[in-house]
Amino acid sequence: MEVDWAGSTAFIIDRDTGEKAKAYIFVATLPCSQLSYAEASLSMNLSAWITAHNHAYSYFGGSTQIVIPDNLKAGVTKHTLRELVLNPTYREMADHYGTVVMPARVGAPKDKPSVEGSVGVISTWIIAALRNTHCFSIEELNREVRGKLEEFNHRSFTRKQGCRFSAFEEEEKFALSPLPEIPYKMSEWRTAKVRPDYHVSVESMFYSVPYEYINRQVEVRLSENLVEIYFNHMRIASHKRLYGKFGQLATTHDHMPDNHKLYVDQTPENAKEWAGSIGGNTLKVIHYLLDSSQTEKLALQSIFSLKKTERRYSKYEIERACKMIISMTARPTVKGIQTLLANNKKNDAELELKRKAESTNNHYGFMRGAAYYGGADTNE
Repeated sequence: MEVDWAGSTAFIIDRDTGEKAKAYIFVATLPCSQLSYAEASLSMNLSAWITAHNHAYSYFGGSTQIVIPDNLKAGVTKHTLRELVLNPTYREMADHYGTVVMPARVGAPKDKPSVEGSVGVISTWIIAALRNTHCFSIEELNREVRGKLEEFNHRSFTRKQGCRFSAFEEEEKFALSPLPEIPYKMSEWRTAKVRPDYHVSVESMFYSVPYEYINRQVEVRLSENLVEIYFNHMRIASHKRLYGKFGQLATTHDHMPDNHKLYVDQTPENAKEWAGSIGGNTLKVIHYLLDSSQTEKLALQSIFSLKKTERRYSKYEIERACKMIISMTARPTVKGIQTLLANNKKNDAELELKRKAESTNNHYGFMRGAAYYGGADTNE
């Protein structure tokens, strides 16, 4: 399938102002039968380019093994004698339809003569024929284009029997590959750097990736409903695309570092569950903090500080400190528990040193008297 934009343009009329807006004509041609497809668009950007390909495949009823476009920016990023780089979205569309994109050489229109010829004919047959037709929307214009296109494809050949459509049915249709069940959905590729908060910013929305990729350069694939993030061609995260108010976050729990998970997981229920795993006295302290604090948020912040002590102290030490503070005051505080934990740790260490010293002194050997070495014995 050879594809291109026609050099001539059509137009639609703005109902409010009466001004004419340009409409660009996409043309796709199958080189054997010369069957063509045409569609008007208000833009020649990537979205219009991909949409027109989808519609062309649907019109032909199958996909071709090869697509030959020109070297327009929407499809080809770089094309030299040594290197060909396709736009990622265009390449992905080709993969979806099982086709290969082989751009024409730069400045070599003979690489796609069928579409070059069809562009000239369609420019006359469709665009020129519609120059006096007033359309007020792109949908209305495309209905007119489709009507002229059907006339064009069913017009009899001058030098042989049949028409483009009959030639396609007889000679070319069998060679097309079946279309996928679902048409290709437009996607867009971007690059982004993972922020220190392990999120990437896409159109003022924020999507998380595993925190190990902080400060890494990643590729982001945007589709209508999905955001996928890739590193070295491997997908590391995917999120439902966010719309609406700027600044929204899509954060996956597994992407967080452990200390962030600990903070985010703070709820009264989780706090009580944790305290119950430590002991009854710890649970009493947690109940007091939740009941006596001015706001639940302040209580959870205090409990979070207490939970962090589990990194340095055992469950036994935390439970013992909570038991001690309950016996000392009716208003236990996390700071008081932290002080007791530190003091208990210090006292335990001193007691252990003292015990070891006493144990060393008690383990002595047999002592020999002075007489054994030839000296005088004071007892004699």
